[in-house]
Amino acid sequence: MQAKMQPLTQLLLDPNRANAETGPSVIAVYRRRYENIDQPLHRHARGQAIAADSGLLKIETETDRLVVPPGHAAWLPPEQLHALGLCGQFSGWSIYVAPDAGSHLPARPSVIQVSGLLREATLRAATWSDVDALNDAQSRISSVILDEIASAPSEQLNLPLPTDRRLLKIAHALESNPADNRTLQEWATWAAIAPRSLTRRFVVETGMSFSAWRQRVRLMRALEMLAIGASVTTIAIDLNYDSLSAFIAMFKRAFGISPARYLAETRPKFSGNSSNRSDSTIVPIDPI
Repeated sequence: MQAKMQPLTQLLLDPNRANAETGPSVIAVYRRRYENIDQPLHRHARGQAIAADSGLLKIETETDRLVVPPGHAAWLPPEQLHALGLCGQFSGWSIYVAPDAGSHLPARPSVIQVSGLLREATLRAATWSDVDALNDAQSRISSVILDEIASAPSEQLNLPLPTDRRLLKIAHALESNPADNRTLQEWATWAAIAPRSLTRRFVVETGMSFSAWRQRVRLMRALEMLAIGASVTTIAIDLNYDSLSAFIAMFKRAFGISPARYLAETRPKFSGNSSNRSDSTIVPIDPI
């Protein structure tokens, strides 16, 4: 199931604001979106934290792949080249941080847990997203947002890419088909690299063993499939797990809950028939 493409012109925040190095230290926006969307590689002068309340975010940078399930946010530093996709019935918020205001925030893309305080402060800040200067109360809330991003625990929901062209060839093949069960020896032969070199260089370049990297790419794809409504059984079969129970066990080891509980906890809580909602009921998100 592929994400439906949407044109950039549908996005409602002026891109000039995303690239403004002056003005409010924080610009926050929120939107419910009931269709999938993909945006190509782009960058902006401000740093960005973008979070999912429901659905799932997929983010690609030159060096990492990130998935952002509900209750989490991705942090992207200023001028970070990235592409973004939304899976399933998405709702979420985004924060743009002026470069000077975010100088203490992480220098690399990461996925963080979202505290209740961060979410509520962001929703408050989204009510004044069009102002050019913050008053004292707004500045204090903006400071809380920045502090919460800085102190938020990071999550292992990123997939670092190797740089060696042979390892990158393997990584791209597994991204395209996480179910590919070729052995390390077979991958090494296919990419024309010695198995021992593959093993050693994968750890050096990604910080992960080849087997752990391959397992993470499978689990990240599983999260995407859950977000667009695939059944747990379908995911286990499509990702070539030995059995349904093997997939459930691996999912629980990685995320601490079963796929069924994950679905129950992240299911959109919109009331009524979302397909009948008009654009007038939607609050704008960033130009992603």
